[in-house]
Amino acid sequence: MNTQLRTILPSLLLLAACTEPGSGLDSDTTSESGDTAAETQEFTACDDEFTITDANPMYAWTPNAITLESHELSPGVFVIHDANANTYAPAGIPLATSGGFVIGDDGVLLVETMVNRQLFCQVIDLVREQTDKPVLYAINTSFHGDHSFGNAYLPDEVQVVQHERTADHIAAHFDEDIAFMENGFGADQGIAEATPVAADVRVTDDGWSVDLGGVVVEAQYHGFGQTHGDLFVHVPSAKVLWTGNPLIAEAPALPWLLEGQAQAVSATLAAVKASVPADTTIIPGHSHPLGLADFDFSIDYLDTLVDEVQTAVDAGLTVEETVAAVSMEPFQGYALWDWIHSGVNVPTTHAELGG
Repeated sequence: MNTQLRTILPSLLLLAACTEPGSGLDSDTTSESGDTAAETQEFTACDDEFTITDANPMYAWTPNAITLESHELSPGVFVIHDANANTYAPAGIPLATSGGFVIGDDGVLLVETMVNRQLFCQVIDLVREQTDKPVLYAINTSFHGDHSFGNAYLPDEVQVVQHERTADHIAAHFDEDIAFMENGFGADQGIAEATPVAADVRVTDDGWSVDLGGVVVEAQYHGFGQTHGDLFVHVPSAKVLWTGNPLIAEAPALPWLLEGQAQAVSATLAAVKASVPADTTIIPGHSHPLGLADFDFSIDYLDTLVDEVQTAVDAGLTVEETVAAVSMEPFQGYALWDWIHSGVNVPTTHAELGG
């Protein structure tokens, strides 16, 4: 993310109140007797109790005010999302990070580890309600802290899976990302307790897959989605796909072009949509399960944004004049419209198109 955006986004938000691809399981996860290591796997970070607090209206959502819930989508395949998702998402109200887990005969794979210890431990509690099998892998769909900071609380034997560019970004910018997340969610949410964790599995653009024992999970790369290392997590047998932040939520939520590239994001979302069967269940970055048609609002928004900003650039409009001109009323309704559309998406697209 460019330095200017990292400087202005927290203020705008307040105003808006190393394994190669294709490798398999670690053979050490099963004892000679055939019993898994679940009984000995400890999540010591979760020994302390936590309290759900009141939400801080200064922020889009407050990590320690969130209650997560899980639902089984297919045998052994679970989504995790904000308990308010069914009512908040259709109204365009921002939600906490969504994730999930997949249970195979040999163990468990997590999708996302959340932003702080409290939310990470809620994830572990939800897993333990379903199985005592060991957690073997944790996939982060991007470097963003609300998807990856919980890595700090994983036992050493859990393998962290990231795109190689995500892993490199975290290694170079972790302290910067801690500060960004604290500015966005509050300095009293335990975010600074997180420490960087190096990826055990560095995924290339060719992708990666693992057989958990009777169920295969794929980490796919389809191009720039919001960062240079977005992974899409697919369970083909269950027809379930996690998108991370490239698809934030259903309408009226908008793509967050924190690093610009509106045209690339549109192309990536279209490619992802075309890559899976029509009856695939889609888990966006911050909402409840959706259908394939829910990609269309974000794709149409991006294509319209590019067309209207290009018209403004061709007419010689300044960025301020372009923000005023590109109102896009049919796409309004998101609670963060002023921040995301006017404060981020239009300016970054204006710069991208030569304004």
